[in-house]
Amino acid sequence: MNNLLKGKKGIIFGALNDKSIAWKVALKCHEQGAEFVLTNAPIAMRMGEINNLAAICNNAQIIPCDVSKNEDMENLITKSMEILGGKIDFILHSVGMSLNIRKGRSYTDLDYKFSHETYDISSMSLHRLLQTCYKMDAINDWGSVVALTYIAAQRVFPDYNEMADAKALLESIARSFGYHYGKRNKVRINTISQSPTATTAGSGVKGFGDFFDYAGALSPLGNASSEACADYCALMFSDLSRMVTMQNLFHDGGFSNTGFSYDVFKLMENKNS
Repeated sequence: MNNLLKGKKGIIFGALNDKSIAWKVALKCHEQGAEFVLTNAPIAMRMGEINNLAAICNNAQIIPCDVSKNEDMENLITKSMEILGGKIDFILHSVGMSLNIRKGRSYTDLDYKFSHETYDISSMSLHRLLQTCYKMDAINDWGSVVALTYIAAQRVFPDYNEMADAKALLESIARSFGYHYGKRNKVRINTISQSPTATTAGSGVKGFGDFFDYAGALSPLGNASSEACADYCALMFSDLSRMVTMQNLFHDGGFSNTGFSYDVFKLMENKNS
């Protein structure tokens, strides 16, 4: 289907480089006819390649935003509406960072100052975004907000560290704000729980390669790619998902509902042989 998002305007957070899910989402939204603003933290913009993405996407405007600062979020929403010529139809929240993981601190030895920053950037940023939009009446009726999450919010993945707690909080915020925004403006707010994906952030988690292989072997459809996740996000931004809100949607090839797979045993046998 073409032009699924024709006429729709949005904001896409978190595109760092061509490995980012947000990068793939931007390409898909552009392909489907949407117009949007790109945003990331100032330091990420210096490290990444977001200017290249903007050029591909019809010279999309880029607005820096430190998601832990109210004034940055307000500036982002205000400028986005000015650039796009009105209210917003869709937003992708693809934001996550764990200082404890970066500093090599285990879950049983957290630095709580680091944890506070993790929660503020990875979780409370969604509330800050939604509250800012709510107060500014920035999202059109029947608009759609999607935040990327991970199944570690429900199950234990030891090396995912305090990011698991952050994702649990993120999903709770999506449900709670989804109620309030749905009642007032019919705005839909959902989270998508993606397969392990070889992004810059994901690949930094200890043992990622082995777990990626395991998840692919356990999932009947295999791991969902970042391109497939972009397709799903485009669907969620479109009018075809008009009555879906406050949901955590698993996009993981069936991993979340599979308890046993012979392919996992075969994988282990091959590694041990």
